[in-house]
Amino acid sequence: MQFSVRISDYQKNIMVNMCDAELIGKDVFDGKLKIHISESYYGKQIVNKDEATSFLKSASIMNLVGKETISLAIDLGIGSKDGVKIISDIPFLIIFNS
Repeated sequence: MQFSVRISDYQKNIMVNMCDAELIGKDVFDGKLKIHISESYYGKQIVNKDEATSFLKSASIMNLVGKETISLAIDLGIGSKDGVKIISDIPFLIIFNS
């Protein structure tokens, strides 16, 4: 299991954009809405589950895409299934921790 990740500072918070690595470059559609899961947004850094876990635990803001990525966050108690949005069979979840 591999994850693609990009870490950045956003208004003095650690922001993690992470997705299942195999989703990079994929386009998803919901009616007129088109989302491109880009390498520039979700990162060029490929990490394993342990590294992904560490990044998720340290983040204040998370933009997560993909079944494995979101399952990991939920298993860690960071996110909730209630917040997941499914677009073209791909789950999306945004989390803000205080």
